[in-house]
Amino acid sequence: MSDPSQKLPLQEKVPVKNTIHRLSDLLISFLVLSLLCYRFSSLTTHGYGLWLLASLCESCFAFVWLLSVNAKWNPVIYITHPERLSKRFDDLPAVDMFITTADPVLEPPIVTVNTMLSMLAAEYPTHRLACYVSDDGGSPITYYALLQASIFAKLWVPFCKKYNVRVRAPFAYFSKEVLEPNKKSGFETDWKNMKIEYEELIRKIEGAAKGYVPYHMDGELAAFSNTEKGNHPSIIKVILENKKGDDLPHLIYVAREKRPKHPHHYKAGAMNVLTRVSGVMTNAPFMLNVDCDMFVNNPEVILQGMCLLLGFSKEEMSGFVQAPQRFYDGLKDDPFGNQLVVLQQIMGLGIGGIQGPFYGGTGCFHRRKIIYGTSPEEEKIRDERSYEELRRIYGSSKELIVSAENITSRSTPGSPGPSSDISGRTSEAVQVAACTYENNTEWGNEIGWVYGSMTEDILTGLRIHAKGWRSVYLDPVPPAFLGSAPMGGPASLTQYKRWVTGLLEVLFSRNSPIFATLTKKLCFRQCMAYVIINLWGLRPIPEICYALLPAYCLLTNTSFWPKASSQEFLLPVTLFTTFKIYTLGEYLHCGLSVRAWWNNQRMQRISSQTAFLFGFLSVLLKFLGISETAFEVTRKDQSGSDAYTEDPGRFTFDSSPFFVPGTALVLVHIAALGVGTKKAVVATGELVWGLGELACSAMVLLYFWPFVRGLFGKGSFGIPWDVIWKALLLGFMFLLFCGLGVHS
Repeated sequence: MSDPSQKLPLQEKVPVKNTIHRLSDLLISFLVLSLLCYRFSSLTTHGYGLWLLASLCESCFAFVWLLSVNAKWNPVIYITHPERLSKRFDDLPAVDMFITTADPVLEPPIVTVNTMLSMLAAEYPTHRLACYVSDDGGSPITYYALLQASIFAKLWVPFCKKYNVRVRAPFAYFSKEVLEPNKKSGFETDWKNMKIEYEELIRKIEGAAKGYVPYHMDGELAAFSNTEKGNHPSIIKVILENKKGDDLPHLIYVAREKRPKHPHHYKAGAMNVLTRVSGVMTNAPFMLNVDCDMFVNNPEVILQGMCLLLGFSKEEMSGFVQAPQRFYDGLKDDPFGNQLVVLQQIMGLGIGGIQGPFYGGTGCFHRRKIIYGTSPEEEKIRDERSYEELRRIYGSSKELIVSAENITSRSTPGSPGPSSDISGRTSEAVQVAACTYENNTEWGNEIGWVYGSMTEDILTGLRIHAKGWRSVYLDPVPPAFLGSAPMGGPASLTQYKRWVTGLLEVLFSRNSPIFATLTKKLCFRQCMAYVIINLWGLRPIPEICYALLPAYCLLTNTSFWPKASSQEFLLPVTLFTTFKIYTLGEYLHCGLSVRAWWNNQRMQRISSQTAFLFGFLSVLLKFLGISETAFEVTRKDQSGSDAYTEDPGRFTFDSSPFFVPGTALVLVHIAALGVGTKKAVVATGELVWGLGELACSAMVLLYFWPFVRGLFGKGSFGIPWDVIWKALLLGFMFLLFCGLGVHS
């Protein structure tokens, strides 16, 4: 008689009741529609100038609102049961784990080491795991750090499992000032010894990075003796090899070949190399990829991921499993608006009820077969392909072709996984990591991570959804992974610019979600969900126009709002108030504070009219053939900055052109408020007619308050004079335009 527990589900899909939320959506939608009807019906009365511009801007905002309602309409959550896996499977499927790093300065090796240690210590059969670290900087310091960390791992991993340590990144575990209580004898002694060993590891790694501890370019480091950053051959090193089955997981260092005149496609290229290298070395049916700063915070995360990958009757229901990005060093109340808690929680659960969450670039489990371009119903067709066709798709490596066909033709539980003998496969791995290997193949196009955008994650996930696969949102307690959030103005805006540039590249490419829903299997509502983020780069156009309207009206004695004494004035006031209460409710529902809500409201406006604007201009110049977009790595460790230490929550500035538009906008509104206030005092009639414009102008200054403070700040807290002079020039041009408006 079979065990009934073997039939229990590994996961449960639970729809979230959101009746109040839906009623709020309908109320705001009604108010938005009413305002647009009033606007367009009043054009003949108020003229086709300012009112038409305001109507067009508000139409853009209404379109974005409808897209967001679609994305949030059907939220679902998934409950996993990892304790049932052992009753369902005698041996769990293998998983290849990928860590990507690109710059040992912006991404210090100690950060990568902590992520690697947390993954090696994850709760999963060690003989079914292999960890690959991609070092796109080809740095001997990074490799040296991994070598030293592998020695420490032989102590750290058993310690974590012996005492059931929950946080398995050493820096996070030892950051607690008090000794964690544990009933097992000998724990206190082991804890102190382990902390001493970790401090010694830090000393060696940081010393090597600073040149204090010499390491010699011989032995293990000989491969780095004649290399340069961006110009070196493929370097594949097996650091740890699980030969006995109960040792630590495999640990493999990968530095793909780099040549100055050969395109390397940033992170997407690195991920494709990891896919090929792991394909010829371990070939696990599942892959987990994380950024170098996203350590495993929940030791059961791989087991929970398996529940969602193996818990459906049809594979297409979970092509990939995405965990949200959470941060261990996120400042209180999210002063820079880059933790995106509400966006991930509300939209992540919402689109989970459509075709599934987007691929976020880190904290994601993929089926290897979907990375190889397989669609849910394509396996029979694949059996008929010739060797020449396979060579055109995968490249010249026979081993890779065999491993890829093995993966795409098998069901998941029976698929092969890491072998104990991988050292002998490094020569083949070096071949598939060559920079010319992808020439005349489908890598970056029909298979692998897709090229053509700096947001290769969104683009790759879009292609997977367009094939007919669905995805699943994994949000366990405690969070699956924790990473480092950018701090300060420059780092936050640089990250936003990179995102926006990549998202616009996707929108205006042949891989656009609009084309995918017309010609492929991306459902219409999922297309709308993709469009809402792809449109981020176009938001600056209506937002900047709308932000300048009140200043223009105050300076030219005109208006784009009805009189404060009229009944029509209540309509935009009601809409604005209702919408702000609605968004505040979302933040409170996610457990955030009122201040966090305001910080995010403020940063949405700042980012849109600074970083988003430059992302838009970057893509525009690319399409015009004037310049190419450039990938900028975000600094992962900012603890050494004096500004962050002195006042970590305060906005910081540098001489970046990012800050010119925001500074100009502030200067213009200061002038406009001065003129408008003077008119309101001198003539009471102006107060009634321009009250809406005065309120909007004051609101803009509140949103851009960090810039107002920056005009009087010092050091990194102050706006540099070269930025102010450029902003003054832009402001003067706007004032000239307003003067022309008055005379016309």
